[in-house]
Amino acid sequence: MTVTAIVGANWGDEGKGKMTDALAGNSSFVVRYQGGSNAGHTIINGYGKFALHMLPSGVFYPNIMNVIGPGTALDVDVLLRERAELLARGVPEPRIRVSDRAQIVLPVHRLFDELEEERLGEAGFGSTKRGIAPFFADKYAKLGIQVADLYDEERLMQRLEQSLAAKNVLLVQLYNREPIQARELLAQLKVQAEKLLPYVCDTSSLLHDAYRKGESILLEGQLGALRDPDHGIYPYSTSSSTLAGYAPIGAGLPPYAITRIIAVVKAYSSCVGAGPFVSELHGAEADQLRRLGGDAGEFGALTGRPRRMGWFDAVASRYGCMLQGATEVALTNLDVLGYLDEIPVCTGYELDGEIIEDSFPVTAKLNGAKPILQRLPGWRSDISQIRRFDELPEAAQQYVRFVEASIGVKVGSVSVGPNREQLIMC
Repeated sequence: MTVTAIVGANWGDEGKGKMTDALAGNSSFVVRYQGGSNAGHTIINGYGKFALHMLPSGVFYPNIMNVIGPGTALDVDVLLRERAELLARGVPEPRIRVSDRAQIVLPVHRLFDELEEERLGEAGFGSTKRGIAPFFADKYAKLGIQVADLYDEERLMQRLEQSLAAKNVLLVQLYNREPIQARELLAQLKVQAEKLLPYVCDTSSLLHDAYRKGESILLEGQLGALRDPDHGIYPYSTSSSTLAGYAPIGAGLPPYAITRIIAVVKAYSSCVGAGPFVSELHGAEADQLRRLGGDAGEFGALTGRPRRMGWFDAVASRYGCMLQGATEVALTNLDVLGYLDEIPVCTGYELDGEIIEDSFPVTAKLNGAKPILQRLPGWRSDISQIRRFDELPEAAQQYVRFVEASIGVKVGSVSVGPNREQLIMC
């Protein structure tokens, strides 16, 4: 019985979509269990280049069941639009199931996200404005709308009126906007409900049955450990747990089901959004790494914002892998570093005259931390066509071994390009 979680060890943008797509071919199920449409997983395969925000990354395999679990913030419009875009580009009809217990991201959630980020101005948190924080605020205030509520009009109307009561006061008094009428929102949701109905089921029972039968299940995480609201760089975090420990909860599986946790780590650092970033680069050095990174430069898959760039951060990566409980690491984007004679890596932080290597400071202290850099030899060559570890240049092998030693977790695979096939199994 194989249940594997694929999660990020850093700030997100590590390459989880590529790894999920690459491993999905040997799986029966791919499950989104947390987050929503607020981040994108970029995938390049025989059908082209895609950025998925709501659909699981197994949708390119017609035999795989792709599940939206109950822990997910479901944006129905994004899900349906992504499915239509896949079909328009020649991808076979994907198999999709949506939990009847998943909760819905409403238009009012997106509106409040935009209004609040606008109100905060420079003090904002770098929101993607997909309604995620207002959605989770409603979820834990018990004002959320479950998928099952869409098919009970009387209950749905009652839930909407409860949810809008306080929101309309804020809209009028704080944001100087017109109130939202529950009846108008109801009409929009009824249209969504009809389109969504063919995919709705009890996904927890579906996955429990698959688990008992020993079928292979991939749990696809969003963002990374440093964006976790409890253990990350709060308040510059997302609103749901990004850790593998949450995966069985958000998917609806037993806590002991996961036997393999792959933490995805980038060979350098990048992030989209605000918050402390100790190894961050600036100016021409950052621009060059950004231009050469990713598959077409390092820009947010959802926002298009230039990613903030930095060197590999051993302190942050060690901490992220520890939080994730990683059983192995997938090291991505190693090929990008082939332009350097020497490769700087951050091995520790200097904070108030103290050297920190074995712990990750709380957010309140991170802004005062300075990176301690070590330089490793570069390999000055294109490694994107190599498929065996022992065929990598010696300096590239040394770099992988350094990452492995610095985070204390075995590197099980190395990505040397954005395509599915550009993967070396170690």
